[in-house]
Amino acid sequence: MGSHDKVLITAALPYANGNLHVGHIGGSYLPADTYARYCRSVGREVLFICGSDDHGVPATLSARAEGCTPRDVVHRYHDAQERDFKGLGIRFDVYGRTSSPHHAAMSQEFFLSVNRNGFLEKRSTQQLFDAEAGIFLPDRYVRGTCPFCGQQALGDQCENCGKDQDALELIDPRSAITGSVPEVRQTTHWYFRQDRLEDRLKEWLSARDGWRPSVQNFALGMLKQGLKPRAITRDLSWGVPVPLSDDSDAGGKVLYVWFDAPIGYVTFTADLLEQRGLPRESYADWWKNPDVPIYHFLGEDNIVFHALMWPAMLMAEGTYQLPTNVVANCFVNFQFPGKDEEKMSKSRGTAVWIHEYLRDADPDPLRYYLTFIAPEAQRTAFKPDDLMRRNNDELVGTMGNFVHRTLTFVARYFGNAVPEPAVVTAEAEEMAAHLERLPGVVGEELDAFRFKNAVGAVMDLARMGNRFFDYEAPWRQRKEDLGRCGTTLHTCLHIVKALAILGEPFMPFTSEKIMEILGLHPGERRWASAAVPLQPRRSLGIAEPLFRKME
Repeated sequence: MGSHDKVLITAALPYANGNLHVGHIGGSYLPADTYARYCRSVGREVLFICGSDDHGVPATLSARAEGCTPRDVVHRYHDAQERDFKGLGIRFDVYGRTSSPHHAAMSQEFFLSVNRNGFLEKRSTQQLFDAEAGIFLPDRYVRGTCPFCGQQALGDQCENCGKDQDALELIDPRSAITGSVPEVRQTTHWYFRQDRLEDRLKEWLSARDGWRPSVQNFALGMLKQGLKPRAITRDLSWGVPVPLSDDSDAGGKVLYVWFDAPIGYVTFTADLLEQRGLPRESYADWWKNPDVPIYHFLGEDNIVFHALMWPAMLMAEGTYQLPTNVVANCFVNFQFPGKDEEKMSKSRGTAVWIHEYLRDADPDPLRYYLTFIAPEAQRTAFKPDDLMRRNNDELVGTMGNFVHRTLTFVARYFGNAVPEPAVVTAEAEEMAAHLERLPGVVGEELDAFRFKNAVGAVMDLARMGNRFFDYEAPWRQRKEDLGRCGTTLHTCLHIVKALAILGEPFMPFTSEKIMEILGLHPGERRWASAAVPLQPRRSLGIAEPLFRKME
């Protein structure tokens, strides 16, 4: 990716209609946070943007079910989700909400620009109408069978095969509100002519370098089938009103949630800069600046919107930069011991809810495990017994054990100060050479969005540390060759420091503990300083266990 000074990172906006589970976190928020932390550590100026997607069908359906207003629902879940993110150490620079007046104004302005540029078209169209509820049904209010793969689907996109569709194409459609069979009626909507941008999209997508093949191939495959004009307005009362006051057909219509949601990234950037005392318009320094790479992190169900529709919207508006990379993970399924994998589901009880997990356990083991099973190329499964095993064997038994035995040995035999490396040994020099290379190696994996490989290299360092400690046997060296013992422990403390710095993007709470014990000041916590050993005679803090065993 090169060494850009500024980096703009977004994580997909979660619908504010429910709690977060481990599938959501593993899909987009954790890798985005990991990458943002790494970028900050290497000295890039980062804006890490997210917020709740307050509009759209999920919020209105939840409000109907709970007998309250959509605004009540989204405020409650916005706050709950923000608490979960904080509990996991996912550190956005801003966590906005699309129900803000600023966002409505920005989305309307974007809509008008796309309209002025000739990419919107008003059409009289047929739509499903729920006579029982007395409303037109937006696509996500319709459930039925996908005409392409025969699985259950919603009226805008099939989660199983990923294909876009029209609710009218569904087999045996039913209203998600009343369960009744809807009737077809006439209405008017504004369509986004993304089909006119097919050639430009194809040329742009084909030239993307460093994209995950699953994302690039999926998007190019969709283009091969041809894009259709897409309705970007809805007959709803909850959402951003269509800003055409001189058109009587626009009354009572709002923007389609997938038109206004990605504009939220821009709104929240402007909000953040305003909070920092800058003019709102300075968002353009990030969104319209060719020198700033833009990375979107999301789950597989959002690829079609971020790799096709959003770039098409940006092309149609004409003044924005296109995304540098769309980093999408596949789904994380759930697997009980001895059972088949299942999709994360609230109703089936196959979801691990973040607020429940954080009541009983620490955040870093979950962050580590979700990175280790990251579905970077294919779907993977969250297995509770596997989480427990990796926590106990790898975090407690390998990394925690190495750090603890090193620190307690130094405390006991070297007055809790960094020993002098009095004797030059081939083994210590070999380890120093490895530590000098490692920040570059792990950084290269992170810049290529191979988070699994990167966290694997950090855990390998902990294993090497244990092997080095065992091989050198400082408990014996202490009696036979105190100078060599000092060299051994000086090297082990260097490994501990490297684990803290290179492990910080993955396990920030643990790294913070280690950095406090080592007494690292901010300048020593930078990525490159993982290659620099600690100064001899430096005093250390009191060692404490880093991880707890899971039962």
